[in-house]
Amino acid sequence: MSYVSDSSSLNKALRQQYLSLPQGNFCQVTYIWIDGSGEGLRNKTRTMDSEPKSIADLPEWNFDGSSTGQAEGHNSDMLLIPVRMFRDPFLLDPNKLVLCEVHKHTREPAETNHRNQCNKVMEKFKDLHPWFGMEQEYTLLGVDGHPYGWPRLGVGADRAFGRDIVECHYKACLYAGIAISGTNAEVMPSQWEFQVGPCEGIEMGDHLWMARFLLHRVCEDFGVVATMDPKPMTGNWNGAGCHINVSTVQMRAEGGIEHIEKAIKKLSKRHAEHIRVYDPHNGEDNKRRLTGRHETSSIHDFSAGVANRGASIRIPRQVGQDKCGYFEDRRPAANCDPYAVTCEMAITCMLEEEDDTHEVEVCEDLGVVATRDPKPMTGDWNGAGCHINVSTKQMRAGGIEHIEKAIEKLRKRHAEHIRAYDASGGEDNKRRLVASELYTSIHDFSAGVANRGASICIPYRVILPPTVTHMP
Repeated sequence: MSYVSDSSSLNKALRQQYLSLPQGNFCQVTYIWIDGSGEGLRNKTRTMDSEPKSIADLPEWNFDGSSTGQAEGHNSDMLLIPVRMFRDPFLLDPNKLVLCEVHKHTREPAETNHRNQCNKVMEKFKDLHPWFGMEQEYTLLGVDGHPYGWPRLGVGADRAFGRDIVECHYKACLYAGIAISGTNAEVMPSQWEFQVGPCEGIEMGDHLWMARFLLHRVCEDFGVVATMDPKPMTGNWNGAGCHINVSTVQMRAEGGIEHIEKAIKKLSKRHAEHIRVYDPHNGEDNKRRLTGRHETSSIHDFSAGVANRGASIRIPRQVGQDKCGYFEDRRPAANCDPYAVTCEMAITCMLEEEDDTHEVEVCEDLGVVATRDPKPMTGDWNGAGCHINVSTKQMRAGGIEHIEKAIEKLRKRHAEHIRAYDASGGEDNKRRLVASELYTSIHDFSAGVANRGASICIPYRVILPPTVTHMP
């Protein structure tokens, strides 16, 4: 079986003959977006009468979401909203590559559109000028699914397979205007890394996603596959991560180590929440990688240290000496969504904990302690929850149909919600959600009218006709 795709052996000189044809004032604009998997990238191209000079010159577009895992066939139109434009290193100037957000026909962001929320968060913290740099590791595979060779760090035909691909990708990124800052070979066979950044705020996600698109596109020309699987080969081999380097203007200033240490303390309190967003499957992918071996920390424990590549958080030695700079979070998986990662990082490290501090001060004044433990007392006692009531404009407009649709969606993602509903990936709620008169079982999803023992309770008044004001 050939290690490369059949298309890679097509006559590239013949292809170039057509690509060299003049195109007048017309411009080919390729719209690129994240699909329903949260990992894959899709694209399609349109002709514009002239070269767009900014995002404002680019129209919205649509696509069939049923073919990308983002909509059902009977209502499949999804919207593409251009958000950032790059030069096209394949078709060359004046042609463009355009990164897009995906929205539903209601103009709500699609489920895998994490950029929308990230952008709002970055706007909130813009005065802190958050800088991010991400180190994207990936593995080159043949079309048969096996890595090319077994190289280690260094040079030589017997050690570093795929260097042509790496260098072509680097050049393509520079041409496109991506903030790529470097590249290197890794220990794992045919594993490489490129770095993007520093980028401020939302730019981090935009530039990394476009760099990924260029990587896949370059690999297509060479007939190989780039995988971001966090552990593409089982056994005694390194996995693949996407370490993130983080700083704010306070951390970069003299004496900024104090702010770095504060951020690390905050991260230590939200380890489980971060693990859930550091891969597209709520931490399941990273379980294979974060084992405490091969330059990783354990997925179960939080740790930090100076120059320690086996810790969750590494403070570079130079930062420790200068007492200012940045820190590196080594937990994100290679297939993470940079929007989700940077958003969570900003919320944890840059949000002031005023509400929690106020509550603690009140309890201290009264000489008591407030606990949010879901089951503070064992035995035949109620636990403690934080029930959430939800509605949309459609639901409030007599929309029982929309409520039922939402409940069906929740049914399909019961396990994901359980993992997000406490700070320990569902472990705390195991003590509370035991089947009883007042609680549903953590293992089962249920819904019912006025049923407080169900996962989802629909109040009586929601289903009553408008003319009925009370129950007999």
